[in-house]
Amino acid sequence: MNDSFSPEKQPGYSASHHRGGSWAAAGLLIFIAAGLVSNGYGLLSREQPILPPDTTLDQMLDGSANREVATSLATLPMPQAAADLQRGIGWVSAHDLGDQVRQGCPGWLFLAEELEVRPGGAASAQARADTVQRIHDKLRRQGIDLVVAVVPDKSRIETSRLCQLQRPAALQGRAAEWVAGLQAQGIAALDLSQSLDGQAQPVFLQTDTHWNETGAHLAARQIAQSVQEQGLKLEPHQRTAIVQDAARPRPGDLTRLAGIDWLPADWQPAIETFRPSRFEPVADAGADSNSAAGSDDDLFGDADLPTVALLGSSFSRTSEFANFLAHELETPIPGFAKDGGGFSVAANEYFDSPAFKQTPPRLIIWEIPERVLDMPLAGDKPIWP
Repeated sequence: MNDSFSPEKQPGYSASHHRGGSWAAAGLLIFIAAGLVSNGYGLLSREQPILPPDTTLDQMLDGSANREVATSLATLPMPQAAADLQRGIGWVSAHDLGDQVRQGCPGWLFLAEELEVRPGGAASAQARADTVQRIHDKLRRQGIDLVVAVVPDKSRIETSRLCQLQRPAALQGRAAEWVAGLQAQGIAALDLSQSLDGQAQPVFLQTDTHWNETGAHLAARQIAQSVQEQGLKLEPHQRTAIVQDAARPRPGDLTRLAGIDWLPADWQPAIETFRPSRFEPVADAGADSNSAAGSDDDLFGDADLPTVALLGSSFSRTSEFANFLAHELETPIPGFAKDGGGFSVAANEYFDSPAFKQTPPRLIIWEIPERVLDMPLAGDKPIWP
């Protein structure tokens, strides 16, 4: 990381931003003063100082003292406000983003856990592969197809934006080897890095863990191609046209995770702007509105029910991924993904839901982030036991 914060090196810096920053600095000082007053009693009543008496200037500059402050402030009457205050000071003074976020090139943030090698990770990844195999076999007995799509880490794809950050070599084959293991068992599994890697433009958001709309569309196209190659007939048929709306700001979840989203905008990493996509139905010129009238499905009111279900994580709920997938497959796709769902949450809830039990689909697409493959198993619940 850089040793000191330099606003003029930040993307989008201008003299007007600097003048605005003076007012922001005044506001920050007021906030600091208010925080100290509100927590004054807690500070005065402590038997030990908020910082060790032998704290050095180097410790204050390299961020280690900031972590001591965070630990101490967490015990005060306003721990959240105090923690936010500490994070803001750490970022402005030393570009410190805490334990969960890392800064790569200017304006680019990454999740710290993507850069960590987990003890016992191989065993956890194999256990999850075994779970997918079991689910695949149960679905096959019910005549339901499964496609598994692994979303690569942002730090795997946006390598040119890592700068001083280093991604461990031990993680190089994590996604590809896991997918290859599933394929060897006859499971339709995809490594989405095949469509995301090597693009001229970024496919991930700068201050967010997720893909941008370009990345989401590329991934959807790869999945759709795989489904189409399997010859699966998906109903009902619904074409859409993509329309781009006016540009708007897109704050990132990593800024929030780092606890600096409360700072004035000029003091945060630059907030991206994007043009969100809108999906408008397109009528099929040759469609026969009565084509399903005599079908067996229609006798039970099932003719227009979607035949695809999408399970997954927040990736499936970000940057219009589900809509891009529906656009490429030309069929509506109900989404059962869960923010923060990791490997098991969405699948667990879906297989226990009336949606699955009463109207099972013909195809399930299961999106899984690479970074959860080798996480400890303690957080997983048994899926469809």
